[in-house]
Amino acid sequence: MLKIVNTKILLAILAALSALGGAVAYQRHETEKAAISAAKAAAILVEQQQKDAEEQRRRDEAFRQQVNQDKKRHNSAAAKEGKTWQNYVP
Repeated sequence: MLKIVNTKILLAILAALSALGGAVAYQRHETEKAAISAAKAAAILVEQQQKDAEEQRRRDEAFRQQVNQDKKRHNSAAAKEGKTWQNYVP
C-alpha cells in the first residue's frame, strides 16, 4: 500500500515538474518571439529615420542653393544700383 502511495506521489511530482518545464519552455519561446519582433521593429524604425534624414538633407541642400541664388541676384542688383547713383546727374 505504501508503495502505491509513493508511486502516486512521485507521478504527481513528475507531472508538476513536466508542467513547470512546459511553462518555462513556452515562456522562453514567447520571449524569443517578442525579441525578434522588437528587433524587426527597431530595424524598420532605423531605416525610416535614415530615409527621413536623407530627405531632410536633400531639402536643406535645395534650400541652401536657393538662398545662394537669391543672394547672387540680390547682390548683383545692388552692385548695379550703386553704379547708377554714382553717374546720376540731377
